[in-house]
Amino acid sequence: MLHAMLHHPASRFTIFWNGQALITGENVPQAALTARPESDAPWVFLGLQDDTPIFAMDLSAYADPYSVLPRAPGAFTDLRNLTSLLPTDDATILATARGMLHWRATHKFCPACGGGMVPARGGWVMLCSQCGAENFPRSDPAVIMLVVRGEYLLLGQSHKFPPNSNFYSTLAGFVEPGESLEDAVRREVFEEVGVRVGEVAYHSSQPWPFPASLMLGFYAQGLTEEIVLEEAEMRDARWFSRADIANRKALGFNLPPQDSIARRLIEDWLAS
Repeated sequence: MLHAMLHHPASRFTIFWNGQALITGENVPQAALTARPESDAPWVFLGLQDDTPIFAMDLSAYADPYSVLPRAPGAFTDLRNLTSLLPTDDATILATARGMLHWRATHKFCPACGGGMVPARGGWVMLCSQCGAENFPRSDPAVIMLVVRGEYLLLGQSHKFPPNSNFYSTLAGFVEPGESLEDAVRREVFEEVGVRVGEVAYHSSQPWPFPASLMLGFYAQGLTEEIVLEEAEMRDARWFSRADIANRKALGFNLPPQDSIARRLIEDWLAS
């Protein structure tokens, strides 16, 4: 059945090339869903949308991906620049596609025996051709937290942020083996800025397929105020008042993008 859907003329494909998605539309960007490319490139079955089979295909092996497309509906674009503009269904399709295609591209050999891996079950399993071991997609859990103390919130500026953007965001880090999410929040905050954290409360989550993370958002109660930067990771960190956030343009700094969980944590706290 899956083979028939893969080759059915009604099936549609979202196309990726070197990590970028094929996007159409000018004022309102959308996933450019095409007929099947003339290629046996890696693919993943994403599911049905209004009874239409939807696949993702990675054309990164081609110098010119348009050479195998049935037509050229749009341009290849970095998803991180578009997430707040895409329709919800398109954002879900593209995020899933990007994460799955990256996983498939980086899991070509069995971690148990080193044998070559082949896709199975629509691309959602990588099966070892040598020992038969099954490997499944992974999402790396990461905590992202807004530290608050009284009427102040703590925001930091990572070296990963472009200096000219001068934006401050919530702190974040990956969960380590053997620790709870709450312990990960406390450890990351102390490691990055030297602030001790007490109570930790869950807020919401956001998939982040760049390449394969699940962001788990929290509020964290700051117990201390002194900031001691981990300078290898952080460029700066400060306590901001509500007035500072409201007057950020005059003060010369920016907040994270509207579509990010970091921004939601900040906005929800301001509204509380």
